[in-house]
Amino acid sequence: MITRQFIHKPLSKVAEGQRARIVAVGGGGALRRRILEMGMTRGTELFVEKYAPLKDPLEVIVKGFHVSLRVAEASEITVEVVE
Repeated sequence: MITRQFIHKPLSKVAEGQRARIVAVGGGGALRRRILEMGMTRGTELFVEKYAPLKDPLEVIVKGFHVSLRVAEASEITVEVVE
């Protein structure tokens, strides 16, 4: 029997080219509401496409849409890396 353990980490720590599943959306007020309105809800899978040359912002693909997030915003989203 094979069991997989997922490690939870902030979206800002996920490497380019990796897929991840959203576990929780933190933050408060307008920031959290804006992230949820973009379709980044618990259980949603996303793909980290690329980071900007200075590592801020990062671009992710969520439900077929390209979304750019600041690293500070991405650190509020907890994900588990999916293989």
